[in-house]
Amino acid sequence: MPVDVDIPELGESVSEVTVLEWLRADGDYVDKDEPICTLATDKANVDLPAPSAGLLRQLKKVDDTLSVGDVLAQIEEGAAPAGDGNGATVQDAPAVEVAAEEAEPAAVEDSADVTDLSSLSPAVRRLVEENGLDPSQIEGTGRGGRLIKQDVLAVLKEQERDARDQATASPATEPAPAVARSAPAPAAPIEPAPPPAPVEAFAPKPKPAPAPVAAAPAPTADGTRREPMSRIRKRIAQRLTDAQRTAAMLTTFNEVDLSQVMALRKRHKERFQEKHGVSLGLMSFFSRATIIALQDIPAVNASVEDEDIVYHDYVNLGIAVSSERGLMVPIVRHAHDLSMAGIEGEIKRLALAARDNKLTLDELSGGTFTITNGGVFGSMMSTPILTPPQTGILGARLSNA
Repeated sequence: MPVDVDIPELGESVSEVTVLEWLRADGDYVDKDEPICTLATDKANVDLPAPSAGLLRQLKKVDDTLSVGDVLAQIEEGAAPAGDGNGATVQDAPAVEVAAEEAEPAAVEDSADVTDLSSLSPAVRRLVEENGLDPSQIEGTGRGGRLIKQDVLAVLKEQERDARDQATASPATEPAPAVARSAPAPAAPIEPAPPPAPVEAFAPKPKPAPAPVAAAPAPTADGTRREPMSRIRKRIAQRLTDAQRTAAMLTTFNEVDLSQVMALRKRHKERFQEKHGVSLGLMSFFSRATIIALQDIPAVNASVEDEDIVYHDYVNLGIAVSSERGLMVPIVRHAHDLSMAGIEGEIKRLALAARDNKLTLDELSGGTFTITNGGVFGSMMSTPILTPPQTGILGARLSNA
């Protein structure tokens, strides 16, 4: 009897997800707890594990939007792996061995890419092969540095942008290679002039791949392009707009003399690094000062929930981090119990996780107060927006010390 793969509860305020990538193909044999797909939520990307072992039957496609409780796929328990040539039974241990053997043919098809291609999901592998890309040259942003669909699409967009620049500079000679990359099979040229020799252009090409041409009409010389917002960016925009509309926000500006802090940091920076293994930055000073202030003024370390004000006896400090996927606010939990070194270590860990797309939903939920440091971008003054349902946020800006 097939087992339904449902969209589980993924944390507070997460009600919808988008199928970002299938990690296993339809009909693949999967083990229990093996990741089968990546879901994009409003806060982070999450790998969904198989609830049981068996054959995977996909019921949804990439980019489909689902709600919590919807059925994403089914697992046919007891079914033998497809292509079993050694008569293995349906017991757990032989099934694992057969699944491993199944993966080997895909890995030896191209000896040049045996390591890279065998580790890619079906969707990513198809994109890479169709466009003649070298996966080892593409930086992966998936969990554990895995290459995901968005990484490949970003490279293709960059190549397309380069091709447009070259076409603008020398339209008589440059567009022909770009046409060759637009279609995987011989076909009549679909690009307007100036490509002069479409037949030769569609001849097989060696491994290095020219830039592909998107199906959409080429943009104007002004460089205008359009791309859909990710679910995370849309959610960030929605939450910040809601905060501006529903909260009576007030921003006050104060100038602080950091000369003694900078002198202290300079004096102890090297010894701090040697002793604790992390650098002594300004965020630990800002964090400790914030924690003391929140303990003195509990109303700022609170949340508004419906018609209630919830006061917190602990400090879960949100640290705003800019990433390629948008603004992330990972949480330093129980920051009031951490030393300066503990705060620096946790901020570093969370920042690296945000950069590598490894933040979990738990690490992005439950903050009681937020610090955002626009000074790293050279900003001298701005009005930070509250992170609902929090009641306060600190914006640190450019220091002249």
